[in-house]
Amino acid sequence: MSGSVSHTGYQPTDEVPGRLGMWWFLSSEIMVFGGFLAIYILYRMASHGAWAENAEHVSTVIGTINTVVLLTSSLTMVKALQAVSEEEKVKAKNFLLITVLLGLTFLGIKGYEYAHEISMGFTPLSGMFWSFYYVLTGLHGLHIMVGIIMNFLLYLKAARGTLWPDTHTRVEYAGLYWHFVDLVWIFLFPLLYLSY
Repeated sequence: MSGSVSHTGYQPTDEVPGRLGMWWFLSSEIMVFGGFLAIYILYRMASHGAWAENAEHVSTVIGTINTVVLLTSSLTMVKALQAVSEEEKVKAKNFLLITVLLGLTFLGIKGYEYAHEISMGFTPLSGMFWSFYYVLTGLHGLHIMVGIIMNFLLYLKAARGTLWPDTHTRVEYAGLYWHFVDLVWIFLFPLLYLSY
């Protein structure tokens, strides 16, 4: 009787293993980014300020704008989950779409920034700072793309009315991933844009 309530009153569901699986996945991602950031910091400390000249060429204005865009997208993701909890289907759909559009905006701005930096001659081969810069921001950009795809699929399901039931857990897991990606940027922004 796997679906019955035990003597403790707990009824097993798929939610707990799913949530645990998402946290395990995010933990592995923390190890990936944490490793890269640790190596970056160690190289930076060992350079005794030699990277400052390269770091001065990143645009803190563009980085700040992208930070605001990403933090706003975290808010819209929270609002999407709240709308789902309150069964406000139109709001949930709209907030998922806004989150997707903000993610695309982030990538568009980042693409513009890459194009500008490359046109100025700053490529991944221009020095250790630029190698780290492109690897870290590129890896983060890939994670943003995955998050956009996840949220867009949820938006399509919401638009077609097929997101319900089991909506809350799907949006919650997508939200956990999206907040993780935002948190990574909160570390990348000062390390890459403000540390020269």
